Amino acid sequence: MGLHAYSVELENEQAPPRPTVTVLGLPFVNISREEALEALFDYMRAPHTNATVHFINAHCANVAQNHPRYYQALLNANMVLPDGSGVAIACKRVGESLVANLNGTDLFPLICEQMAEEGLRLFLLGAAPGVADTMADKLKQRFPKLEIVGVQHGFFGTTGTDQVIDKINEARPDLLCVAMGVPHQELWVERYRHRLKVKLAMGVGGLFDFSAEKVSRAPKWLRSIGMEWSWRLMQEPGRMWKRYVVGNPVFLLNITRHGQRPCRRLRSYLEGDYPTFYKWRSFARRCWWLFRRWYGPKARRLLDIGLSLSILGFGGPFLVLVMLWIKLDSRGPIFFSQTRVGQSGSLFKMWKFRSMYVDAEERLRELTERNESSGNVLFKMKKDPRITTPGRIIRKLSIDEIPQLWNVLKGDMALVGPRPALPREVALYEARARMRLDARPGLTGLWQVSGRSDLSFDEQINLDLFYLHRQGIREDIKLLLRTIPAVIKGRGAY
Repeated sequence: MGLHAYSVELENEQAPPRPTVTVLGLPFVNISREEALEALFDYMRAPHTNATVHFINAHCANVAQNHPRYYQALLNANMVLPDGSGVAIACKRVGESLVANLNGTDLFPLICEQMAEEGLRLFLLGAAPGVADTMADKLKQRFPKLEIVGVQHGFFGTTGTDQVIDKINEARPDLLCVAMGVPHQELWVERYRHRLKVKLAMGVGGLFDFSAEKVSRAPKWLRSIGMEWSWRLMQEPGRMWKRYVVGNPVFLLNITRHGQRPCRRLRSYLEGDYPTFYKWRSFARRCWWLFRRWYGPKARRLLDIGLSLSILGFGGPFLVLVMLWIKLDSRGPIFFSQTRVGQSGSLFKMWKFRSMYVDAEERLRELTERNESSGNVLFKMKKDPRITTPGRIIRKLSIDEIPQLWNVLKGDMALVGPRPALPREVALYEARARMRLDARPGLTGLWQVSGRSDLSFDEQINLDLFYLHRQGIREDIKLLLRTIPAVIKGRGAY
């Protein structure tokens, strides 16, 4: 099926060709559920097979476009099954119609039922410790005749690989389900398939978590309209936001631009045209170096200005409501300004929405002994009595920081960088901490997306200095995207 696909020997007959659809250079079968089940059991019933079957969805296709080894593993599989509404949309873009959504979560109970009837053996490999065991118990309750010949979690590391392979081979399963996530499970199967004495190895992603009821599935009505991904996003926003909020538009853009054309760069690599591939990569790296060296700072500044104007423009009505709430809740100005230390020690006036009572600075002296921040440089209290009612909300969601976009437009700050410190805090800095003043301060940064006030002062300095060694427009974009789930979760915001 792929460029170097393994042959599968079926007893007394050759498997007939199956209709396929190719999207972004990845061919998958376009068959009914019944045909897919029959094909899977053909592999398991045959006496001398060593087949692999994997699934492909929008996320898999995105990963494959930049991962040659994973791309090759999918091409080498005996069968790739379509999973999800994204694949159905891709089929339409190339003039095809998807016969059936063959996702593993729906197929697996049917596979287990038939395996129990035919006396075929199952081995479960992957997921966190205890998950596969729980899944095996639930399968035995549902399918008492199902023969589960082995269970092994996926956290065995490279040193335990030989022992795990020996354990699998001793059990000699007809079906090995591997749940290590994309692309690790496909790469693991591809690397060790020649050593595995199994008839069929299948990468199943998060199937174990669903089957063990560690993660609930979306309601049927949501799955029927192709929106199951939204349910996963609501359950695990911190882990899934990049896959769906960023990944889905990227997938749609790719299939719109490329249609049925394969990724030429990966094809040249896989077909042995290594000089072309490496020349392209070397040229791309040189271009990127020049861009970062000569245009990087200007590009970062344009990004700061563009995003700041967009947020202020689109969020204007909402910001007016916030200002009214602050004004009606307690006496005092809507905005709060404070002198902060900027790049190279320069001073500037930083703006915020007022989140404290007007006498907060005077009351600070009374609360100094209750400081919950280690190091005695910063002052932090989880239940600070100086904070107003709207202040607790806007601080939790970082809305109080929005007026600092004015500082960004003026050039005092950037969107990404170390947080600007107070002069009294900088006076307590040691030499290492003063290194963070080498960069323009920012609204968000590495320690803001890594725990915020839950981190100690030393941890914050370490993260800021780590950012200084890696700063650039690509790093800024990554941190801005990570800021979205960090703000939603509100961890360490007080």
